[in-house]
Amino acid sequence: MFLYSESERKLFKELERQTTELTKAIQIGVEEVTTGKGKSDEARLAQYLKKLNTKGVKEISIISNADEIVASTNPQRIGESMTKNRKELIIKAELGEPVSEEGKTFNVILPVVAGDTQYGYIHLRINKDDFSDVLRSNVISRVLATLFVFGIGIVFTLILSRQYTRPIEKVVNAAMRVAAGDLNQQIKVESKDEIGKLAESFNFMITKLKTARNLEEKLREAEHLSGLGQLSRHMAHEIRNPLNFISLSIDHIAAKYRPDEKEKSDKFASLISGIRQEITRLDKLVNDFLDYSRPLSLNRQMVSIKELLDDMIDLIWAKADVEGIKILKDYDTAVELYLDPDLFKTCVLNVVANAFHAMSSQKGDKVLTIKSAIDKDIFLLTIADKGEGVPEENLSKIFEPFFSTKETGLGLGLPLTKRVIEEHGGRVDFKSEPGKGSEMIFLLPLRKYAVL
Repeated sequence: MFLYSESERKLFKELERQTTELTKAIQIGVEEVTTGKGKSDEARLAQYLKKLNTKGVKEISIISNADEIVASTNPQRIGESMTKNRKELIIKAELGEPVSEEGKTFNVILPVVAGDTQYGYIHLRINKDDFSDVLRSNVISRVLATLFVFGIGIVFTLILSRQYTRPIEKVVNAAMRVAAGDLNQQIKVESKDEIGKLAESFNFMITKLKTARNLEEKLREAEHLSGLGQLSRHMAHEIRNPLNFISLSIDHIAAKYRPDEKEKSDKFASLISGIRQEITRLDKLVNDFLDYSRPLSLNRQMVSIKELLDDMIDLIWAKADVEGIKILKDYDTAVELYLDPDLFKTCVLNVVANAFHAMSSQKGDKVLTIKSAIDKDIFLLTIADKGEGVPEENLSKIFEPFFSTKETGLGLGLPLTKRVIEEHGGRVDFKSEPGKGSEMIFLLPLRKYAVL
C-alpha cells in the first residue's frame, strides 16, 4: 500500500506539472495574440517554449481570425493557411470541443476573446506518448512493487514453514525409528508452542512404551519362571527320593562292608566320601532350582550394614586366607537399611564366591574390596576384585538364568541376586575389564519402600 500510494502521488505530481506547463503555454499564446497586434515574434515563442522545457507540448501556434498562422514555434508553418481539417477543429472548439485526438497527438484549440473582441486562436499540439510513458512507467512500478512484496511474502512464508516443518520432520523420523523397534528416542523440547507440546507428548509416549516393554519382559520372565518352578518342584520330588535312598544306602554300606585291611579301608572311605560329595552337590543343584523358581517372600527389617557385612566376612575369611586373598573393608558403620538380611547376605555371598573364582588362577595380588557410599538417598555397596574379568561379549549375559563360565553350577546365583535386589526396590550394576577385574554395585534406597 505504501508503494502504491507513492506511485499514485508521483503520477498526480506529474499531471500537476503537465497542467501547470500547459497553462503557461496557453498564457504565452494569449499574450502573443492580445499584445502582439498581429505581429509575430516566433523567436520569442521558441525561446519561451524552450524555457518551459515542456514535456508534452510540442508546438504552439497563433492563428488569426483569417485562419492564417501568424506565429509558431515551428517557423516553417508561419504564413500557412489552415487546412480543411484544422478549420473543422476550430469549428469544434467554438462549439465547446477544444480537444481532439489525431493519431498520437492531441490538438487543443482555444479561441482568445477579450471583451467583445476575438483576437484569434491558440493551437497547441500535445504528444500523448509522453503521457503514455508516464502511465506505463507508473504501471511497471506498481507491478514491480507488487512482485517485490509478494517475493518477500513468499520468502517469509518459506522460512516460517521451514521453522515449523523441521521439528515435525524430527518427530516423524523419531516415530519411524520407534515403529522399527528402537525406543531409545528423545526429542529436545525447544519451544513452548504446539510443536513443543507435541515433542513433550512424544517423549511421554516413549516413556510409556518403554514401561510397557519392561512389563512385557517381566511378564515373559514370570511365565518362564512359573513353568520353571513347576518343573523344578517336580524334579526335586523325583530326584530327592532316590538321593535319600542312595544316601541311606551309602551309610549302610560304609558301616557293614568296610574292609579290615587298612589300605583297602582307606580307599573304601575315600570312595564313600566321593559318593557323598556328589550326592550333596546334586542336592544343592535341586535346592538352587527351588530357590530361583520359588516366589520371594521378603522378611524385611531395619538392618545394620556393618553388622551384616562383618558376619558375612566371618564366613569367608578362612577361605580367603587359604587362597591368599586380601580383603579390604571400607564401608559405612552407621547405615541401616530396610531389607531381608538373609536374602541380602546370600546376594553378597554369591558375588564374593564369583570374585574368589575369578581370582583363583591369578598369580599377582589377590584383593577383594568391599566399600560403601551414599549418594543423596541411595546406598551403594561395591564389591570389586582383581580377577580375570568378563569378556565384553558376555557382559550382557551374566544375569541370564543358566549362563555360567564355571564348569560346575547352574548359573542361577547372579540372576537370583539381581532379582532379590530389585525386589528390595534397588538395582544392580556390573563393570568388568578383562585382565583387570570386575566390580559389582548394589544400589538400594535409604528410605523405606522407595524404588530406584
